Amino acid sequence: MGIKQSGKKLLADIRRALRYRFNLRDDQADPAEIDRIIRDNVVFKGTNLWVLILAILVASIGLNVNSTAVIIGAMLISPLMGPIMGVGYGAGINDFELIRRGLINLGIAALLSIITSTVYFLLSPLSEAQSELFARTTPTIWDVLIALFGGMAGMIAATRKERTNVVPGVAIATALMPPLCTAGYGIARGSAHYFFGAFYLFSINSVFIAFATLLMVSYVHLPHKQFVSADVERKVRRTIFAVVTVTLLPSVYLAYGLVTSETFRARAIEFVRKEYVFNNTFVAKEDISPATRTIEVSLIGDRLPEDRLAALAHKLPEYGLAKAKLVNHQSGVKELDVGALKTGILKEILGTTQQTSEEKDKRIIELETKLAAANAGSAQQQEAARELRAQYPSITRVALAVAPVWDADNTTKSQIALVQVTAGKALSAQDQKRIRSWLKVKMNVAEVRLDVVRQPPPRKR
Repeated sequence: MGIKQSGKKLLADIRRALRYRFNLRDDQADPAEIDRIIRDNVVFKGTNLWVLILAILVASIGLNVNSTAVIIGAMLISPLMGPIMGVGYGAGINDFELIRRGLINLGIAALLSIITSTVYFLLSPLSEAQSELFARTTPTIWDVLIALFGGMAGMIAATRKERTNVVPGVAIATALMPPLCTAGYGIARGSAHYFFGAFYLFSINSVFIAFATLLMVSYVHLPHKQFVSADVERKVRRTIFAVVTVTLLPSVYLAYGLVTSETFRARAIEFVRKEYVFNNTFVAKEDISPATRTIEVSLIGDRLPEDRLAALAHKLPEYGLAKAKLVNHQSGVKELDVGALKTGILKEILGTTQQTSEEKDKRIIELETKLAAANAGSAQQQEAARELRAQYPSITRVALAVAPVWDADNTTKSQIALVQVTAGKALSAQDQKRIRSWLKVKMNVAEVRLDVVRQPPPRKR
């Protein structure tokens, strides 16, 4: 009996500890304040509309030049999260009017974004699709999970008393802007693959951010509006889950295809690496096609018997490649055009050597030019020091240097002469002014900084 009570007490302590650690009520904002903030961010007009257009242009440029940093910056300033969270919040509190407003504003934002990006890509001279564009055309279940977890994090942040940087982070993680820009690229280039793939990714992000918002609204128990009847509530719930399911299923299929392809590729590489090990025959190239489940291997060196190559195909099931097709291509050493091979290698070596030599010659010329300029400057400074001592016999030593002046924008537009003279007697202000003016002309500088040091008289013995 004592052990049973101790067990119950331990479980109760664990529950209390978990409730304390995962409690979201302590720093939760007032429900009225949460409601006001979410509703204010739903509508697209004025500032939000201008920021959206500019963010779309920035994101389009980032995709066009394949700059991840620019794309992230565009996502940070994007206001697209507002109406999406508004739809999820409206569904969570049973507010049909808020859902309607959120969908209308989201539709306006998406349409305006696609039009803006389409115009940009029609005018842009860069037409080739970069990797950042292509990455937005094949959404999978992982994009669903990112949107779901990101949306939850965003809604938690939106219900806190203090504002945090979570919402901008969610905007970056869920990537709402790039898919719309990629859809615009698809229209501008007449590519249905880019348009539908990217727009589907945007739909996934929107639906699952809204769904995550709905789940978190229910979890933190925000005030709900009452439905007219239980039947209406059930119909709304069924509609929401139907939309979520319809959006989810294609991504699962695409993710399955991606995983299958990568698994086939990894197994095929392992098969070639382990089984194609021969004394005088080497793998020149392997082509792996997951779509057709074909492995093509090109061999070079001593020809292998056909029965030995056929035996390799029987080992495919051992690597999980039972239905794969193995194709071998052999090129014996005697069949190679050795002369052409040597010529090609020599040409490549000669071209590389010549390019390296030209780069070295260019660098030597640059360094020689800089050295000549430095020597000329040193000779000019030495001449100026001699002339200065000739004009003022009391000057016994001259230190002279010419340096560039760096401005606030890190550019140099002028030079300054730094001069220190040691004299046996003090130089008058008029003499110092005359020296500065003379050195400006002599050294061709914008300014002269003169420092006069009085040479101490010799000590009496």
